[in-house]
Amino acid sequence: QPLRGKSRMKVPKIKVCGITRPGDAEFALAEGADLLGFILYEKSPRQVTLSEAHALFADAEVPEGKRVAVDVSPDPDRLARWKNGGFSLFQLHFPYDLPRDRIAEWAQVVGSENLWLAPKLPTDQPFPEDLAVFASSFLVDGYSPDAYGGTGQPADWTRFAEWKSLWPDKEWILAGGLSPENVSRAVAISGAGRVDANSGVESAPGIKDSAKVRAFFASLGAT
Repeated sequence: QPLRGKSRMKVPKIKVCGITRPGDAEFALAEGADLLGFILYEKSPRQVTLSEAHALFADAEVPEGKRVAVDVSPDPDRLARWKNGGFSLFQLHFPYDLPRDRIAEWAQVVGSENLWLAPKLPTDQPFPEDLAVFASSFLVDGYSPDAYGGTGQPADWTRFAEWKSLWPDKEWILAGGLSPENVSRAVAISGAGRVDANSGVESAPGIKDSAKVRAFFASLGAT
């Protein structure tokens, strides 16, 4: 249910990720999506190639400022291809202990203001404080030992709130199994100002369910 009365919170910005079909992109934008995510990681069931992403941009008339490239531990040359390929934001997943030289290269390629860092954090790991110098935005996803995102596993909403309060000058994006049924509670607990919907609004990987997408927006009072 939407948050009402005194408990009502500011509607968070919403990204719909894992777009593979133009109709899904058009519907999400019509519902009010602030951003759309296109997964370029080959091992993802929602992967699109750069040429497929370009076709989606054109067919669904996706504004350049709403396009987020999503990848896992890309090398700098690969990341530069995404930058030159019409994307404006870059959501990068990686092992939390990835050498920091590589992360510094990412920031150099796309600019720290355009970089969303999404470290893969086991549940017993604190947030790596040394990442703060490389990016202005951080995405917290649910942890799975076998995958980078898109698993439907919820993130730790309480830890998210703690990290957000420790680094209030950063943008914090909550991901991980968010659905019409749990997103308003997730926002209330985490204080997230940005949320990322993927598996929780699908009928199958990469296939968005329009009823679920609409219900997701409605549950946040975004429609």
